[in-house]
Amino acid sequence: MRLEEADPKGLVRESYNIEGITDGECRSIFIDWALSLPVGAESGPALAALIGHYAPGREDHPMTAVLRAALDAPPVAKRRGGRMGRVGA
Repeated sequence: MRLEEADPKGLVRESYNIEGITDGECRSIFIDWALSLPVGAESGPALAALIGHYAPGREDHPMTAVLRAALDAPPVAKRRGGRMGRVGA
């Protein structure tokens, strides 16, 4: 995936240029980035492209941590209880 396709608005690029950016600000930018992806676009290849381009040499940047966390598999859903948990199916 081309970098222009992975970051259509340049949000991730700009986050790496902001001096002193915090984890919370990076998470907020990430949400904006995710919402700017075209409908039906796969986020995995886009995240891999962004990490491959921006992360080398900037492993300690908060956006690198946010992008890597987003690329990890989501946790397995657990039973949360509720009426069906008490009564049964």
